[in-house]
Amino acid sequence: MQENSKAIERYIVLFVPWMLALLCKGDSILSYFIAWLGSFFIFLISLSGWVRPIPKDRSMAEQLMRPIFIIQIIFAGYMCCTSIFYFMNSLGYENFRQVTFHTLHDQDTLGLIAQCQRYYCLGHASFVAGVLIFMNYPIKKKYHIENTKLANLLMFAAVISFPVSLLFLTIPGLSQFYYQFSSLSFIAGTLALAFAIPLKKIGNTLICLALYSFNFYQALISGFKEPIIISVLVLGIFLYPTYKKLVAITFVPLILLLFTVLPTYNHIFRSNAWNGDANSGDASQVALSAALNSDDDDLKDTNWEFLVYRLSEIDMFTKFVQSTPKTIDYYGFDLIKQSLIALVPRVLWPSKPITEDLIMQRVYDAGVINRNSVVSAKPAYIVDAYLSGGDFGIFFYLFAYGAIAQLICLKAEKLFGGYILGTALIFSGLFQIMWRGISFEFMFNTVFWSYISMLAIHKIMLSTHILKEV
Repeated sequence: MQENSKAIERYIVLFVPWMLALLCKGDSILSYFIAWLGSFFIFLISLSGWVRPIPKDRSMAEQLMRPIFIIQIIFAGYMCCTSIFYFMNSLGYENFRQVTFHTLHDQDTLGLIAQCQRYYCLGHASFVAGVLIFMNYPIKKKYHIENTKLANLLMFAAVISFPVSLLFLTIPGLSQFYYQFSSLSFIAGTLALAFAIPLKKIGNTLICLALYSFNFYQALISGFKEPIIISVLVLGIFLYPTYKKLVAITFVPLILLLFTVLPTYNHIFRSNAWNGDANSGDASQVALSAALNSDDDDLKDTNWEFLVYRLSEIDMFTKFVQSTPKTIDYYGFDLIKQSLIALVPRVLWPSKPITEDLIMQRVYDAGVINRNSVVSAKPAYIVDAYLSGGDFGIFFYLFAYGAIAQLICLKAEKLFGGYILGTALIFSGLFQIMWRGISFEFMFNTVFWSYISMLAIHKIMLSTHILKEV
C-alpha cells in the first residue's frame, strides 16, 4: 500500500515544474525558464529510474530504442528544449549576443512564448507518465528466433523491405505504405550493419555498409535535416552497447558537427534542387562545398536563423494560441473525426477528402500562413492536442501518446521474440513517425496501418518458420 502511494506521488512530481511555471505566469521570463528547465528535470527523474525503475531485463545501453529513451529524447527533446533560441531572439539576442533590449511592448510576445513553453512542459510530463505507467517488463516470451540467424535475417529484411516500399509507391491509393517500409528498410540496414561489424563477417559487413551508404545518400538529397541526423544517431545507438567509448568520442562530435553545417547545407541544397536549377546530385555537391567553406559570419547568420525559426515550432504554436479559443473555438472531436476519415485507404474511397487539405484548413483559419503561400505548415501533435481541448486536451492526448507507444512496443516484443526484432527492428522501423509528433490525421493513419503491417509481418514470419513458438 505504501509502495503504491509512493509511486503515485512520484508520478505527480512529473507535473510539479508545470504547476510552478503556472504559479509564476505573472513573470513571463521566470515562468518560461521554470517550464523549460522543468523538461530537463523530467528527463532526469524519468531516465534515472526515480519515478519508476528502468527495466532490468537488459542493460540500459541495450534498451535505448524503447519509448522511454528514444521517443522521449527525440520527440520530447525536440518539442520542449529547442524553443530557447526563439526565446533568446525575442529577448534581443542574436548569435548569443544581446543586440537590443526588450521593451514593455514585447511583454505580450514573451507572455505567449511562456504560455506555449508551459504547454510543452505539461505535454512532456503527460507523455512520460503514459509511458511509465504501462512500462511492464519483462514480457512473457511466446515466440523466439535462433540468435545465429539474426544477422542474416536483418540484412535480408533490409534488402526485401526496400523494393516492397517502392512497389507500394506504384500502387494507386497505397502509397502511404511506402514510408513505413522505407523506414523499416533503413532501420533493418542500420541494425544489420551494427550486428555485422562485431561478428567480423566481411561479406555481411560490405553489403550492410552499401545499404547504409545508399540510405544515407537518400537522406542527404532529401532536403531535410532530420533523416541525416537520424541516420547517424541510430547507427551510434545500435553500436553503443558493443563500442561504448568509441561511439562516445566519435558520434557525439559528429552529431554536433551536423547541427553546425546542416542549416547552410540544406539552405543551399533547397535553393538549387527545389528550384530546378540543378539535379539532386549536383545540388548536394554545391551545398556540401558551401557548408564546409562558408565564411564565418555567413555561417553564424544562417545557423542563428535556423536555430530561431526552424529548429523549434514554437513560432507557429504561438499563432494558434493567439487565435484559439479567442476567435476560433476549440475543435473538440472534429480532428479525431478527420483522423478516422484519413484511416480509409484511398483505393477503397477514391473521392476521400485530401488529408493535407483538411489539415491546412485549420492553419489558414488561424492565420499562420496565407492561403496563397506555397509553404506547408502543418501543426505538430501537441498543437492539435491544444486545439482539441486546451490544457486538458494536451494532458489527455500526450498521455495517450506515451501509453500507446509503450503498449505497441510491448506487443512488438511479444510477437517477435524480444527486444532485437520486436523493438529495435519492427517498432523502430514501422513506428518511426512516433519519434516526431505530427498532425493527428497523419499520426493516427500511420500508427494504425503500421500496426496492421506489424501483425501481417508476424504471420508471414510464423508461417515461414522464421519465428517459432516457445
